[in-house]
Amino acid sequence: MDDYRKTADIIRKSKNMIALTGAGISVESGIPDFRSAGGLWDRYDPAVYASIDSFRKNPEKVWNMIFEMIEITSRAKPNKAHYALAELEKLKLLKAIITQNIDNLHQEAGSSNVIDYHGNTKNLVCMSCHSEYDVSDFSLAEKKIPCCGSCGRILKPSVIFFGENIPQQAMYSSQRYAENADVVLVIGTSAIVYPAAGIPRTAKINGAVIIEFNLERTELTSGLTDIFIQGSAGRTLPELLKYISQ
Repeated sequence: MDDYRKTADIIRKSKNMIALTGAGISVESGIPDFRSAGGLWDRYDPAVYASIDSFRKNPEKVWNMIFEMIEITSRAKPNKAHYALAELEKLKLLKAIITQNIDNLHQEAGSSNVIDYHGNTKNLVCMSCHSEYDVSDFSLAEKKIPCCGSCGRILKPSVIFFGENIPQQAMYSSQRYAENADVVLVIGTSAIVYPAAGIPRTAKINGAVIIEFNLERTELTSGLTDIFIQGSAGRTLPELLKYISQ
């Protein structure tokens, strides 16, 4: 419990705290890590179905995977960890969430300043004319591939595919928050895949305290983390809130 008390004290004194979240925070919402056993990449080779080149060549084929990806994320609901982060924002202790997830669960939990580093399944874009749509504009349950109302081309989720760059605004905003952060909560991610992995490292160089919440120790734990709190995010983050409120 000393780690909770110490962390709560650090957070209460912070001025520019941010969070970096990964797949681990959404597992309790019923979204398996796509890379894990039973995940999406078990059924669909990501080199084929998650490549931007594949989408350009054969979008109809790739949409077989996209339908399932959207169905998985649309069924999920925010869990206690998502709500805990939203509460930290309401308390004006958390300035921004940078998420590697594409499930929109932070927003649904009430967080307002969320940077979707890898895009979001709730948004569709046209790669030809750049028109944008909400996924709710289409009835995807019938497995009808959505097309652009302006030019007729097949739409793509705003999710970043392999071979695509991170959106410039997401990169810029994340870098700015990392440089100014005095505390970074790293939640449900090993933070070893770049460029997202650079966020806590940039913050650390600039003097930030790194607090990691994960089920197991990671490469980050021994090399960068200042405080490691082990356990599921759905348990540890609400517990932390109790200490902050004391």
